[in-house]
Amino acid sequence: MKIQRFFQIGAMTAAVVLLFACKKEASRSTGWEYNNPKNGGFEVNQFAAQQTGPGLVFIEGGTFTMGETEDDVMFEWNNQPRRVTVASFYMDETEVRNLDYLEYLYWLNRVYGTDYPGVYRKALPDTLVWRERLAYNEPIVEYYFRHPAYRNYPVVGVTWNQANDYCLWRTDRVNEMLLIKKGILSMDPAQKNENNFNTEAYLAGQYEGLVDKPLPDLNPNGTGTRKVKMEDGIMLPKYRLPTEAEWEYAALGLIGNTLYERVVERKNYPWNGSSVRTSESKYYGSFMDNFKRGKGDYMGVAGNLNDGSAIPAPCGSYFPNDYGLYNMAGNVSEWVLDVYRPLNSYEVSDLHPFRGNVFKTPIRDAEGFLAEKDSLGHIKYRDITTAEALNRKNYRQADNINYLDGDFASNIDNNVWRETGKDSSATNLMYQYGITSMISDHARVYKGGSWKDPAYYMSPGTRRYLDENDASSAIGFRCAMTRVGGSIAGK
Repeated sequence: MKIQRFFQIGAMTAAVVLLFACKKEASRSTGWEYNNPKNGGFEVNQFAAQQTGPGLVFIEGGTFTMGETEDDVMFEWNNQPRRVTVASFYMDETEVRNLDYLEYLYWLNRVYGTDYPGVYRKALPDTLVWRERLAYNEPIVEYYFRHPAYRNYPVVGVTWNQANDYCLWRTDRVNEMLLIKKGILSMDPAQKNENNFNTEAYLAGQYEGLVDKPLPDLNPNGTGTRKVKMEDGIMLPKYRLPTEAEWEYAALGLIGNTLYERVVERKNYPWNGSSVRTSESKYYGSFMDNFKRGKGDYMGVAGNLNDGSAIPAPCGSYFPNDYGLYNMAGNVSEWVLDVYRPLNSYEVSDLHPFRGNVFKTPIRDAEGFLAEKDSLGHIKYRDITTAEALNRKNYRQADNINYLDGDFASNIDNNVWRETGKDSSATNLMYQYGITSMISDHARVYKGGSWKDPAYYMSPGTRRYLDENDASSAIGFRCAMTRVGGSIAGK
């Protein structure tokens, strides 16, 4: 009897599911059916959840205490602990490798090399960062970036600006491949100059490409077929550098260190405990990442090496943290998106904290249409004007890098205000760039320790800065991506 009842319930459930599957979905606002060309063809496509882009790991967001976890040995006091919330996002499992960057350079040279060779040269990493006045590093200068022995090592000698350019290029290549896999575009290796796939140009109707099977257009006034739109959910958001808060949150990996909503232990490193060696019995005593143990000790003693790497180690070496991210403590330090300010903790938002916003808008012609893309195939942007932000309550100008720290309103010397006028930036006056500090609107934060740093810098809470046009043999980067929709994976 129970078995018969079970099958009756199952049959009824299947019938209900079939009924709803056959019935077209209608608008809750108007009652008009979606995806029906007879009533105008407003399309609503099925969308389950954002897929994880190549190389990325899902980072479930949450609240955490951002800032230093041990005494500030430099006495800078520039990262006082405070509670913030970071939304879920994605981050590269490892640093960007030499091989990845070589692929980028190859593409630039293939597409722009004939007519715009400067694009390729501008992207080249500075291999001379390895030179030391009193060290024999010429073999590293010559081989580290291009020799296949180093192809899986983190790329270094890349400026903050170059890292951002790579992120945007990667966005376009990933989205182009998604459209190819969907059968919408065909592979087009003959792309040249402005005729290359750019996500924004494609969405704006300024790139055609080799069309294979365009999507059907349900608009009765349309042409019968159409390009992919953002509303289709096929293409991914932009690859970008992580914010400082995102990077620090991901490095801590608190997902493996909580009991319900209680953080069991505040970590000094991306792993539990205060030691730089693992306590796992199988690997007991092994170093958790690549750093400089002491003066003149980069890798240990022959026959008993500690981290085993005198310079950066291959990406993915050592132990991952609880998010599955590698080398979030050592190996190379990493660029993040933020502009550096020593008192950032007191000013920025407690939700998605970030300093560095410069609000822009696409350039349009006199009739309001998007201007033609530039000679490299990119949509052109400009800063918003003061007039455009005049009636805004949440911002009043394009450049907000100095807001509450570096603008005239935050300057303690009122005479400067009266004598100089209400300029948007007083950073040089406040921080005396080139006199007492190197802080400017171009100073960018980098996080984490490196192969040439002591253990102190392996703490995710430490922060340093460098000009966005400078590079180092100890700084690389990894990409991140915004999570759209729900904060929990698969929902």
